[in-house]
Amino acid sequence: MQKPPFPDNEDIRLQNLRNLEVLDTAHEERFDRVTRLAKRLFDVPISLVSLVDSDRQWFKSCFGLPVSETPRDISFCGHAILSDQPFVIENTLEDSRFLDNPLVVSEPHIRFYAGVPLVYEDGSVLGTLCIIDTEPREFGQESLQDLIDLAKMAERELCACHTASLDELTGISNRRGFIELANKSLNYCTFAHFPYSLAYFDLNDLKAINDSHGHQMGDEVLKNFSALLEKGFRDSDVFARLGGDEFVVFMSGASENVATIAIHRFQKVVDSFNASTTLPYSISFSYGLVSGNKNTPTTLESLLERADKKMYEHKAETKQSGQS
Repeated sequence: MQKPPFPDNEDIRLQNLRNLEVLDTAHEERFDRVTRLAKRLFDVPISLVSLVDSDRQWFKSCFGLPVSETPRDISFCGHAILSDQPFVIENTLEDSRFLDNPLVVSEPHIRFYAGVPLVYEDGSVLGTLCIIDTEPREFGQESLQDLIDLAKMAERELCACHTASLDELTGISNRRGFIELANKSLNYCTFAHFPYSLAYFDLNDLKAINDSHGHQMGDEVLKNFSALLEKGFRDSDVFARLGGDEFVVFMSGASENVATIAIHRFQKVVDSFNASTTLPYSISFSYGLVSGNKNTPTTLESLLERADKKMYEHKAETKQSGQS
């Protein structure tokens, strides 16, 4: 096994990492949404945002591993930070640097690794966005570019844009963050010939709650609904607050029938919350659902417009049935 050497700028690199005050902090949606999508797009069991400290690699976001860090001297990311270029090992058993690495010989039995460096403003590399598989695999240029694109999102969040793509109130993606991730997911579905669906949600009676109980209570409704979205949909689904009382979920690999079942399941999650809460309001919503596949090419903007229109139709029908 070859231990990773230290970069020439190790002291500056570590100082930059520590100045960010991100090590040993809690997981955050702004990083988890990137690793979730990477795991989904590349169909791998493990996806990480890994930050390389002086003697360990620590995972700011981790899907697929039961630990939050591993020693630096056995890490793949320790090798990946030696350059600002992607680091790919298609078969660890054919690479003398890694074939007897403990992470190869034992759990998690790494056979494939692809990591894209997360580069700070001065060019120092703080860590990687990486994907890992337990089987060897080929990794073409198009896949590599997709991983680079996702790494740039994580890099921006790490280095500068701490809130640029997140909704300040709820902590989930805002419109900008949604468009970045959902476009990538839509492109992947189109390329892989997977179905997809987009659901547009609008909270009912938020104005009445604000008028009766105050805007602070209205903000609690928005935060609770965001938490229910995260609980009620899959890790790989991209969800966001677009603004006001409007939310959206992009479901990759979900036909209209599958997405309808998912929304009904989400309704049960909301119903359960309403039944158990002591808060002076109940959450209800209207929604519009649109779906597509390889035979119905479209844009994300078109999906949003169509789903928004269907949502308003659903809201009008609900009001009319309630008055009759």
